[in-house]
Amino acid sequence: MKKRILSSLLLLALLAACAPAAVATQVPTAVVEQPTAAPVVDTSISLTDDLGREVTLEAPAARVVSMAPSNTELLFAVGAGDQVVGRDPYSNFPEEAFDITDIGDTYASLNTELILSLEPDLVLAAGITPPEQVDQLEQLGITVYWLGNPTDLEGLYRNLETVGILTGNEQEALAAIDDLSARAEAVLEKVATVTERPTVFYEVDGQTDPSAPFTAGGGTFIDLIINLAGGANIVGSQEGYIAYSIEDLLVADPSVILLGDYAWGATVESVAARAGWGALSAVTNDRVYPFNDDHMSRPGPRLINALEELALLLHPELFD
Repeated sequence: MKKRILSSLLLLALLAACAPAAVATQVPTAVVEQPTAAPVVDTSISLTDDLGREVTLEAPAARVVSMAPSNTELLFAVGAGDQVVGRDPYSNFPEEAFDITDIGDTYASLNTELILSLEPDLVLAAGITPPEQVDQLEQLGITVYWLGNPTDLEGLYRNLETVGILTGNEQEALAAIDDLSARAEAVLEKVATVTERPTVFYEVDGQTDPSAPFTAGGGTFIDLIINLAGGANIVGSQEGYIAYSIEDLLVADPSVILLGDYAWGATVESVAARAGWGALSAVTNDRVYPFNDDHMSRPGPRLINALEELALLLHPELFD
């Protein structure tokens, strides 16, 4: 019996010695991902302005000084009103423009100290801004973009798009262009059916010298809108703004007179009372109308307002 037990114990010991050693389990090491560097986004803008200068911004302008009423209206039209920190004293639209710092009259000289204090990323100059003032501002380290006056509606739309790009509001600019161009096209389609164009005299200033009122000839926004609205400017063959003698006015005998100077005191009654004016067809037929000169003479979005208003005056039969 004892021998049998001893043999069993020896067999168990032998089997244990021959058993394979336990294999250690290797725990996989966690792979630690390295952080990916954020892609570098280029926010710079480089455009050639209407003086032929390449203007570069590191990013869309967040602080803009407007040098003209038309520019102020363009900026608000593209949704950049909150980015305007300075404006010229004649920027009176929209109402919110009055809350913006007035940089003073820019015709004679610039208040460069005030402009610098506003810390603008961009000064938006206009066709009325002398190139010398652009140089003056650039010498102070200020970035200036000179936005020329458009000569047609397409030029107006391009200016809107440019202002949108410069201020980071390109989508808003394109939406504004779509709206304005649709309004303009609605008028142009109706006017295209016109067979007779009323002759028009636009008075810029008849108060200073009624015998030689100041008016607008070819190459002006006024002439452009008169033609697009289905009228014929009696001084369209002469370029720019001119004094037009009462003698020439009597010969031309316009069928419509528009008083762009009504805000300065010109009235239908005062026109009729001027020496010689009572004989004009526009006066005798009661076709002398006050007209908002801000709409007509500023190369901004409200040129479309002028087109709509004048087309209605000249061709009321085309509109409900």
